[in-house]
Formats: sequence, C-alpha cells, structure tokens
Amino acid sequence: MGERDNEAESVEKARIPLLRDQNAAEEEDGDIKRKIWMETKKLWRVVGPAIFTRVLTYSIFVVTQAFAGHLGELELAAISIVNNVIIGLNFSLFIGMATALETLCGQAFGAKKFDMLGVYLQRSWIVLFLCSILLLPMYIFASPILQFLGQPDDIAELSGTIAVWAIPTHFSFAFFFPINRYLQCQLKNMVIAISSAVALVVHIFVCWLFVYGLNLGVTGAIAAANVSWWLNGFILFIYITCGGCPLTWTGFSTEAFTKLWEFTKLSASSGVMLCLDFNCADWKSGDAKIAVGSMSICMSINGFEMMIPLAFFAGTGIRVANELGAGSGKRARFAMIISVTQSLIIGIMFSVLLVFFHNQISWIFSSSETVIKAVNNLYILLAFTIFLNSIQPVLSGVAVGMGWQSLVAYINLGCYYIIGLPLGFVMGWIFNFGAKGIWAGMISGGTVIQTLILIFITVRCDWDKEEQEAMSC
Repeated sequence: MGERDNEAESVEKARIPLLRDQNAAEEEDGDIKRKIWMETKKLWRVVGPAIFTRVLTYSIFVVTQAFAGHLGELELAAISIVNNVIIGLNFSLFIGMATALETLCGQAFGAKKFDMLGVYLQRSWIVLFLCSILLLPMYIFASPILQFLGQPDDIAELSGTIAVWAIPTHFSFAFFFPINRYLQCQLKNMVIAISSAVALVVHIFVCWLFVYGLNLGVTGAIAAANVSWWLNGFILFIYITCGGCPLTWTGFSTEAFTKLWEFTKLSASSGVMLCLDFNCADWKSGDAKIAVGSMSICMSINGFEMMIPLAFFAGTGIRVANELGAGSGKRARFAMIISVTQSLIIGIMFSVLLVFFHNQISWIFSSSETVIKAVNNLYILLAFTIFLNSIQPVLSGVAVGMGWQSLVAYINLGCYYIIGLPLGFVMGWIFNFGAKGIWAGMISGGTVIQTLILIFITVRCDWDKEEQEAMSC
C-alpha cells in the first residue's frame, strides 16, 4: 500500500501544470518584486539548463572547426563552409521544425493532456526524417553548387568531400532535436545536460584520435562529429523508452501517422521562421581562404553566443505556451516581459566583452596572423549582431508559445530576402565594401527591421484572445 500511495502522489505532482508552483495564489497577490523573482525562477528552470545544453551541443561544431582550422587555411575555409552554410543551415532548420513541439507539448502539458506528448514526438520524427531525405542533394552535390556560387575549385572540392562525410550528422538532427524538445517541455533538463556533456567529452577524444592519432585530417574531424551527435540522441532515446517519462511515453503509436499534414505545416512554419534568420553569403573580398575563414570565425563566435538567446527562445516559448494552456494570458505576458529584459541584459554584457577580448578569442580557431587580422576588422559588426540577437529570438519564442510560426516566417522572409539580402548585395558589391558591407546590409535591412516588427506585433497582442484560443485546442 505504501508503494501505491507514493506512486499516486508522484503522479499527482506530475499533473501540476508545468512551472506553476503551489504558491501561485500567493504570488498573484504579492508585490512586483516577488512576482519578478518567482517568474525568474520559473524561467531559469528552463533557460539555465537550456543554455548549458545548447553550449555543449554547439561546442561540437566549435571543436570540429578548431581541430580542422589548425591544419591549414584551406581546411579552415572548407570546414567553415560545411559547418556554417550546409550543416548550419540544416541545423537551424531542424531546430526550428522541432520547436513545433514547444507549442504543442507546452500547451498540452499545461492542459494536462499528457498522453499526447509522446504522439507529438513520433509525428515530429516522421516529418523531420522525410525532410532529411529531401535535403540530401545539398550534401551530395555540394562541390558543384559551391563552384556555381563562385567558390574557388580547391575550397569547393574539399567542402564537397566533407559534406558527404557529414550526411550521418544531418540525419542525427532529425532524431535528436525532437527528443530534446520533448524532454525540455517536461523539465527533464538534467538528463539533456548530462547526455550533451557525455557527447562533448567523447567528441573531443574521438576528434583528437581521428585527426592526429590516425592522421585522417579534416574528414576525421567531421567523422568524429557523426559519432558524437548520434551518441547524444541514443542516450536520450534509451532514457525515454526505459521508463524515464512514464506519463508521456506509452510506446509507439499508430496515432502518430494521423494528422501529419497539419503537423507538417506547423513544423515547416517553425523551421522557416528560424532558418531564415540564418543567412548565407558568398564572400569574395580579397583572398578567398582568408575571407571565408575570417567570416566563419565570426559566425562561430556569434553562433556560440547565440545559444544563450536561443535558450531564452525555448524558455519563453514554454512559459507562454504553458500559461496560455493553463488559462492565464496575463501571466503569459508577464513571462514574456521578464524573458526579453533578462536576455537583453546578457546580450549587452557579451557585446562589451567581445569588444575588449576579440584578439584572444580569434586564436581559438586559427594560428594564422592574416586570418586573425581579418577577424579584427569585423568585431564591431559582430558585437552589434550579438546585441540584436539578444532580443529577436526571445520575441520569436513568444510566437512559438502562441503558435504564430507562419506569421513570423513571412516576416523573416520579407526582412531578409526582400530587404536585407538586396541591401547587403548593394553594400558589398556595388559599393565594394566586401564581406563587411554584405553583413552590415543584412543586419540593417534584416535583423533590425525584423526586430522592430516583432516588437510591434507583440506589444499589440490581445493576450485574452490568445488565452481563449489556447484553451480551445
């Protein structure tokens, strides 16, 4: 009887809506300082582990690029194109598509529909694996595509070889990211963090073994990444299927094959929403190896820091979705305000640190004085980009929480590809500012306008209406 009582108590605790504590009524009547503190604790229960996990997973890219970068300028340029363009584009796409689970699982958990979380996870696997197959030509035909875009033959050929070796990593994204979001929506953050830490430690060892021990060069670095990404996914899969989520995982279900079109539309909107934030350009200023290498270092630094606002993106999406699902539009709005404010403060801090320590950071990725000097010409733009990125992803997280993915996808499309990219082309090629001009054009025409539009629609949001729509789902 004692065991049954304990089990019943555990199940009852699990049925408490996500991130809502037993002192909710007291909090409603408390002063503003207490409300801020209570919301901050709830937010950081997601954001803290999410930052840790995202930094660890992105470190796999950083370690891979660092090992390859010290082999030579050609290897740095080639691995940079594969990491930051081909893999990076699909990485952001699959992260975005998996955020559909943040909307659906967050609202389902808040509404106590626990059995649907496992079904949503399986639907996400199906949709993302099909998408992986459709995107394979990007890897198989990477060399001719890059040559067509103007990259030198030696960079294009080596990049194509690396891209083919990276295909297992490409498929691992479709497996790993849905599991990550599924667990994150249930606050199983410690499991995700441990898995990511194990994968990173294994990656560092295997990368050293393949690159230097077995002399496999740059292909050894990307092969090590394949091992690490699949290891991370399998650890989490074993945890789920071996009893780690008894309320939400009841085994494989044929229901996962129903309503796939509706799920695909939401996933595609989520993917496009985030993927359009990832901009690719053909850097032609000066020596191609130096230009590509310096820009890739800036993109790697930006991507590494971007894991923090992306953690706020996830935390905001979950908090907003959960509060709306639980019937509290007012609390959802308050969660959004706290998240944006704290992410902005952190973004300002990192921008200032970059201004003072950009020389030291560059040495992590390359030993070439020429490449490091080129990076130093771009660090002001990088600092400004980091500042803007501390706001925009968090507002996108609000969109995820309320299911606005399609709207934000259209906003991103217009800002980047109708305004930002043409402006970058004019500044980069017409006015001969090169890589710096392209980047500045994309920031001023893309990110700035996008952020202003997101602020406008968020401020004008009818939270009571969003609450009613979430409750009716």
